[in-house]
Amino acid sequence: MTSTRTAAVTVAAVLGADCLLHLYWAATGSAWPAATVPALSRALLDADVPFTPPVLLPLAAALSAAAVLVLARAGLVARRLPRWLPLLGTLGVAAGTGVRALAGLVWLGTDDPASTFHLLNLAVYTPLCVLLCLASLLVLLRGRRAPAA
Repeated sequence: MTSTRTAAVTVAAVLGADCLLHLYWAATGSAWPAATVPALSRALLDADVPFTPPVLLPLAAALSAAAVLVLARAGLVARRLPRWLPLLGTLGVAAGTGVRALAGLVWLGTDDPASTFHLLNLAVYTPLCVLLCLASLLVLLRGRRAPAA
């Protein structure tokens, strides 16, 4: 498997796993892995946001679409899509994760160092967003260039 395909599969796997978590929360109302929904919201977002189907389902759909578009940009699926769609989708993933990575660096200096969000941001969210941004950029720059079938 080429580095472009590996990068695309990695990005799609992370986005797909995140999509499945959103669907799980929407379907069950569970706060897993936290004890309560407010605790989950604070740990993930450092804000009080409702974890309800009207909030979670559009996010799951966006994550799923983004995963497919990154795979399409790498030429792994959906070869009949117009070339601009996977390109824009992959650009959106790279931009979104890049902005989140930069925000994560800012939050490291402004958040309460004892908060769950601060620890997760430092250990998981920001490094993962850097990885996703770089992998998406690789797919964006080296992805499918041939005309759509």
